[in-house]
Amino acid sequence: MNAVTWEQREYVITLLAEASADPAVRAVVLTATGNGFCAGADLRSQPPTAPQAPRIAGDVSRMIRLGAQRLITAVLDCEKPVIAAVNGTAAGIGAHLALACDLVIAAEGARFIEVFVRRGLVPDGGGAYLLPRLLGPQKAKELLFFGDAVPAEEAARLGLVNKVVPADGLEAAARAWAERLAQGPTRALALTKQLVNASLDGDRATALAAEATAQELNMTTADANEGVAAFKERRTPEYRGR
Repeated sequence: MNAVTWEQREYVITLLAEASADPAVRAVVLTATGNGFCAGADLRSQPPTAPQAPRIAGDVSRMIRLGAQRLITAVLDCEKPVIAAVNGTAAGIGAHLALACDLVIAAEGARFIEVFVRRGLVPDGGGAYLLPRLLGPQKAKELLFFGDAVPAEEAARLGLVNKVVPADGLEAAARAWAERLAQGPTRALALTKQLVNASLDGDRATALAAEATAQELNMTTADANEGVAAFKERRTPEYRGR
């Protein structure tokens, strides 16, 4: 069920960083093989060099900051649009991994589960940050307090998922959106992503100042100039992600 090991987490973080830095990468799809998307963290996994000494105060907090939170932040901060193609159950950090993505497509049999309460745990990996912003505080508390499975169709109704497709059409649906994004103005999309994410945490004045700065930066890109030129020339723009 693709429970996240230490090695897998570091690998995904590295791939997302590489995607941000590589101008040839125009969009990212995050998906899984098998029957599940991600069953959460592999609680038996630990870094290869993990110390065997008894746990002391601060160890758990440090582990969360450097582990689950880094993984979610890597998705949120990726400079390319990230699509989650959720093929099955997404539980715990697996649910947060999907919900941190910019767009979420789910197979009909997929489920989202805030499993932490079932284990007597506080949600980590940004769960208490992401869910209220997607659902509002009351519904977020319902999911976090009870840990009930949310089927894909219900997740779409709540706004956690952009669309639901048959399982055998998931890859094609994700590819179609990725290809559309890959043909877009990549830097403008990156700046738009940053503006939307930041708007949830700041006030109006800060958001409008950030918007003006983003537009200033974007107007230095080749794609912005191409978009304006194509409009004036009444033709379809050809964006190159630069």
